[in-house]
Amino acid sequence: MLGAIAGDIIGSVHEFLGEKTRNFPLFVADSTFTDDTVLTVAVADVLLSGASYVDKFHDYTNRYPGRGYGIGFHHWVRSLSRNPYNSWGNGSAMRVSPVAYAFNTFSEVLKEAEVSASVTHNHPEGIRGAQATAAAIFLALQRESKTDIRSEIERRFGYDLSRTVDAIRPTYAFNESCQDTVPQAIISFLDASDYEDTIRNAISLGGDADTLACIAGGIAGAYYGVPQDIRSRTWGRLDTSLHSTTRLFCEKYSIEV
Repeated sequence: MLGAIAGDIIGSVHEFLGEKTRNFPLFVADSTFTDDTVLTVAVADVLLSGASYVDKFHDYTNRYPGRGYGIGFHHWVRSLSRNPYNSWGNGSAMRVSPVAYAFNTFSEVLKEAEVSASVTHNHPEGIRGAQATAAAIFLALQRESKTDIRSEIERRFGYDLSRTVDAIRPTYAFNESCQDTVPQAIISFLDASDYEDTIRNAISLGGDADTLACIAGGIAGAYYGVPQDIRSRTWGRLDTSLHSTTRLFCEKYSIEV
């Protein structure tokens, strides 16, 4: 979970810039959390409290306005809707990482990932993106090899994970769909040597930078752990409420803080 939040914060200043470089400072003065972090913590809060996803998504979005929410999601919150809107956007995948820590079996993780997605993103691609992300994180936590993670995600979800970051980068553009974000984020992890390398891969694609880094960082954090310096800087950019809920979740599920 902390790997996802760190990826979001690092990627926040690269959003919409279309940068195609791996050479950038990880944190700058303007590095901050976006909707990706807000809704990730909302999912964690649901798993801690047993509250409904709809209630927590509405609550957190209203408490943290202007954090880059998608148009459809923002309208859903503003209209007080409790019904999904058939989205295939990558929002279902960027917020799902806590699910992989809170359940003991692969099938439970997939089931809860669908539940967390379907309150808004009930389109098959929205559900697939959330499940594939949660599955990759769960398999990383189980210390499965990258070869096995790649094979399982390809077999179960039909994503093509055979490409490399260098092959994707030249023609990749900003995209907010699950189907054109989640595979690229997973490849950013598969094609990396450590956590930082994963984040640099994801942002260097020049797409939806904070979300690519959030999804990839969630997987890499589970597989490699998050370096101490990055963890410290990440904690320092969360406000008291987000910090408190994230720490409670990490302590409950034995995630290094």
